[in-house]
Amino acid sequence: MRAMVINGFGGPEVLHIEDIPMPVPKPGEVLIQVAYASVNPADWKCREGWLAQFFDYKFPFVVGFDAAGFIAGLGDGVTEYKIGDRVVTSSNQGLGQNGSYEEYLTVAIDRVAHLADSVDFKTAASIPTAAVTSWEALYGSGDLKAGQSVLIHGGAGGMGSFAIQFAKHSGARVAATCGPANLDYVKSLGADRPIDYRSENVLDAVLAWAPGGVDLIVDTVGQGTLPDAIAMTKPGGVIAPIGTLIVNEPMADPAEAEKRGVRLIYTMSNRVKAGDQLRTIVDLYNKGMLKAPHLTELPLEEAGEAHRRVKDGHVRGKIVLKVADL
Repeated sequence: MRAMVINGFGGPEVLHIEDIPMPVPKPGEVLIQVAYASVNPADWKCREGWLAQFFDYKFPFVVGFDAAGFIAGLGDGVTEYKIGDRVVTSSNQGLGQNGSYEEYLTVAIDRVAHLADSVDFKTAASIPTAAVTSWEALYGSGDLKAGQSVLIHGGAGGMGSFAIQFAKHSGARVAATCGPANLDYVKSLGADRPIDYRSENVLDAVLAWAPGGVDLIVDTVGQGTLPDAIAMTKPGGVIAPIGTLIVNEPMADPAEAEKRGVRLIYTMSNRVKAGDQLRTIVDLYNKGMLKAPHLTELPLEEAGEAHRRVKDGHVRGKIVLKVADL
């Protein structure tokens, strides 16, 4: 089968198409014929070897965390799915197994969600990593409740596009930072107060909108781009920076946060909860309660270009790779 692989770590140029053996589902797994895979910041970090601290790569290695397509095979003991079911899944890449940039993917059923006919594969493929991580930040780290206020830093990106919608769905008040070209976009997702970080003082804008500070900040950007985060958060509130794996990344001062009574909870998706969270999110999509983020489609052969764009930042919504015309 056709797959986008790496045979060693490096820049986008190390990604190339190879013909690799078709995987066979083990007991408790399904085989998925992939229509679309999506691209996340973790993908280029995986390509460059950043995840070597978590698992041993086996080359040729297939990158990619997210996929949507049809069930094409069942491992022993699988009764929850049947051949031809439309599904979305996160791959086993985080366990050191092949990712989703391939025509066929095997995954454990606890990482799979049924997909309604009304949700297209392109939209579905954008969901797993970005949406689940945003969900964990809002409800795992932040314990967000109706009526509370939340600032989404990086509201136009993949995680921000989901986080704004989830927070509004919960009945929260939402502010979101973005560049001037994305003000209307984040507003269309439900942001009550879009903040142009280039022309506005973010601290002043947040405190004018939420005097005393917000209940929760979800920082999807990191790298010291929100230096006044503690001052924007009310005592008893939470700052949930999304983990970037960047070495020596500027961080909020824990002592200052403690002095103000603010909790710092560095957040990544939780493998134990991720499957249930994915199914909860997909159920909202199946019921028509959420909209797709802005999607940019590229063919699988342009995965390297997709990685360049994601690494450079400022991608609106998500980039998805078309693997097959299903």
